[in-house]
Amino acid sequence: MEQARPLVAAHLTERILHSALQVHQALGPGLLESTYRTCLLRAMERDGLPVRGEVAIPIEFQGAVIQSAYRADIVVDAQVIVELKSVERLLPIHEAQILTYMKLAKVRIGLLLNFNVRRLQHGIRRYIR
Repeated sequence: MEQARPLVAAHLTERILHSALQVHQALGPGLLESTYRTCLLRAMERDGLPVRGEVAIPIEFQGAVIQSAYRADIVVDAQVIVELKSVERLLPIHEAQILTYMKLAKVRIGLLLNFNVRRLQHGIRRYIR
């Protein structure tokens, strides 16, 4: 995946977060992660964002490429990885997961979104590598 340009990526993350807020306002907390992923993909597609869900992230290990080792929840414009959670609280393992996905996919921007909060603003983490 290509490297994000800072200004473009900032505008892109704003649009992603706008879509996420729409989903959270409509559905609220307490649903499964897969429900939020499906609805967020639809919202972003309607907003005209180039988005893909369940994107395989290959890893290389000892000279072999393992094609589907990991799957990112959402990748937007090959520049931003969006990892979704619906948990009581975000843990260090969730941060490690998105940072690893970003490294493996060679993406500079990551959003970790926890939909299981009263206000989505409290469940947003942005990462830049």
